[in-house]
Amino acid sequence: MDINFELYKIFYHTAKTGSFSAAARRLFISQSAVSQSIKSLEEKMGTQLFYRKTRSIKLTKDGELLFKHVEQAYNFLKGAENKIEEMQNLKSGEMRIGVGDTICKYYLMPCLRKFNSLYPNVHIRIINRTSAQIIENLKSGSADLGIVTMPVEDKSICVTEFLELEDVFVASKKFENLKDRILSPEELLKYPLLLLEKASSTRRCVDNYFNDKGIELHPEIESESIDLLLEFAKMGLGIAHVLRKSAIEAIKSGELFEIQLEEKPPMRKLGIATVKDVPLCKAASEFIHILRQEYEN
Repeated sequence: MDINFELYKIFYHTAKTGSFSAAARRLFISQSAVSQSIKSLEEKMGTQLFYRKTRSIKLTKDGELLFKHVEQAYNFLKGAENKIEEMQNLKSGEMRIGVGDTICKYYLMPCLRKFNSLYPNVHIRIINRTSAQIIENLKSGSADLGIVTMPVEDKSICVTEFLELEDVFVASKKFENLKDRILSPEELLKYPLLLLEKASSTRRCVDNYFNDKGIELHPEIESESIDLLLEFAKMGLGIAHVLRKSAIEAIKSGELFEIQLEEKPPMRKLGIATVKDVPLCKAASEFIHILRQEYEN
């Protein structure tokens, strides 16, 4: 049975008001259009839905059964409309961000704090992944936006640069003899290196830097956490390759110092990634706006 949903809408308001004329006023249509629609619905259903009683109309048993289900469907639809309106006004909803924990800790915190203060009822979900994994999350629909290292080769992903990152090599007083020296890449390899795991975009960047010079890296320790690499460096286990911003406090306090190289590794570019031709939810759009406000200057 294929019945126009408009007929159910007219039936619902007619049953709610108990009057053809009242339903017509509520729907901004003529009373005859209401009567014709109810007649058409009854013909399609093969049963009478209303009967007249004094100056009003009442539902038949079949009409009551139909109204019970139509009212439930109507309430679900109105609930969905209200939810969408709330989400558009950022009074509810969810925002899913794919981002590595280090970038989140050192760059996204002020933006997340501002977003939360403006829209406290929007749930924020942080998906801690590598850049490659974040791209897959975006494509599968399990993340709304991602913060990734550029470049991104996937043509289905749109990436906008918003930040440049600087990486440094740092060491503790155990390697104090290197403090006033400028090392070549070959000299650096004489010391134990502490690097991120190979799956990370940061590691790929440093590997590429040395590979271009014909050098293959063999780290003493690998980790998925920059914070752990910093702790290992403070313990004197080796020279760590980390994000400069993550090491600033340790450098200022004198726990660590920066190793000077003849040629610094190139800056890394960080981008905001979304799926091409897929509309962003309002929450994600607003968060991107906050990100750009924070870092465009």
